[in-house]
Amino acid sequence: MTDHTSLPYRLNVGAVLFGPDGRVFVGKRIGIINAWQLPQGGIDADEDPRAAVLRELLEEIGTDKAEVLGEHPGWLEYDLPPSLIGVAWGGKYRGQKQKWFALKFLGQDEDIQLDADSHPEFEDWTWVPLAELPALAVDFKREIYEILARDFAVYAIP
Repeated sequence: MTDHTSLPYRLNVGAVLFGPDGRVFVGKRIGIINAWQLPQGGIDADEDPRAAVLRELLEEIGTDKAEVLGEHPGWLEYDLPPSLIGVAWGGKYRGQKQKWFALKFLGQDEDIQLDADSHPEFEDWTWVPLAELPALAVDFKREIYEILARDFAVYAIP
């Protein structure tokens, strides 16, 4: 068995998308029971993280009608659980190193189209209070969601 700590982290961006009432977008992962998460995705080679987060929004929720309000000052990392090491991302990564952004949604709910991409990530979505994020997260992402709920609370206002 390969020592997973020798594997690199996959560079990734994440979006905490705030609606007009201060709640945040969460999507339910396709085919996974109770797997709600924030939009996130890989950064392409030489891609600016701010450009990547808007691209990922467009790919995952069908709209990039948003503006960046702020970003977490550092990169946040998580390791995959042992059952996913060697399975996720072709076994090339141990987890993800993420740059998180707070964004204001500038569109209407109707602009969110989960099936806009040919490989959709989510089967459902809703707006939730920021403080509820950690309870919705899968175990291995919970600490990151706790950090985001704390550090982005300043943006959770209508």
